[in-house]
Amino acid sequence: MQLRPLGRSGLQVAPLCFGGNVFGWTADVATSHALLDRFVDAGFNFIDTANVYSSWVPGHAGGESESVIGRWLQRTGKRDRVVIATKVGMQMPGLGAGLKRATIERSVDDSLRRLQTDRIDLYYAHVDDAGTPLDETLAAFDGLVKAGKVRAIGASNFSAERLEQALIISARDGLARFECLQPQYNLADREPCESTLAPVCARHGLGVANYYALASGFLTGKYRRVEDTAGHARGGRVKQYLNPRGLRILDALDAVAQRLHGTPAAVALAWLMSRPTITAPIASATSIAQLDELLAATRLTLDADALGVLDAASAL
Repeated sequence: MQLRPLGRSGLQVAPLCFGGNVFGWTADVATSHALLDRFVDAGFNFIDTANVYSSWVPGHAGGESESVIGRWLQRTGKRDRVVIATKVGMQMPGLGAGLKRATIERSVDDSLRRLQTDRIDLYYAHVDDAGTPLDETLAAFDGLVKAGKVRAIGASNFSAERLEQALIISARDGLARFECLQPQYNLADREPCESTLAPVCARHGLGVANYYALASGFLTGKYRRVEDTAGHARGGRVKQYLNPRGLRILDALDAVAQRLHGTPAAVALAWLMSRPTITAPIASATSIAQLDELLAATRLTLDADALGVLDAASAL
């Protein structure tokens, strides 16, 4: 497996990240552990979660995904084979939201306990907090790095302006800087990532681990009519793509997949992996068959013709 550097953090990650939002939600504990075993035993190492996963499920309080991963780490002893990313900042029952120092310091200890580990490899600010000075947030993260609780920090859902400002503050004050950005980015959602965020990341040497890499499942090709979304957990999000441009993208994915003997999902992920600023797209699976389809993307090389077809179909 050809690993990629994660910004300037010194961390090396595989070119595909497993999205742990499904753990303890649409994948039960046994299935989640089987998926993690398959992922890591295939040579991959990058796992993404958040403290808030999956608080949106009735009866859940957040932390379910981290707890599932923690139990897996204890059962398998594979801690040193993986790079674990988690997050703080979104509304969490019993904790609140935001990036104040006290919130970050309490949340990291909660995450460490649930993950049953002594360090978090990549700790994200899950969403920008305009009500808290960036100086306070970055100083709190820096303290976690110095304490050995966190190896590197990242930003998710930040604007280009705020990301740039944070990087300037870190450089000015000698604080740990954001080494990775987690934006929404895929064939169907190319902006604002390409026009504003990617240039900042390229200029400062940040890694990028983008979420919704398959547009909530739309780019797998299984949703082609509104009726196809009924009964699916992410069906509501998928409906926004059921328009002429979205269907044009699916047609392009079908054509490339057929020519290269792949699947639409693998082609969509391979396109992301070919982008110069992307380190590792994040994708989820709830079955071994789905996961194997995602892993196949790393073995699929898109030629110039394939890239041209996909770029043209997804152009705004």
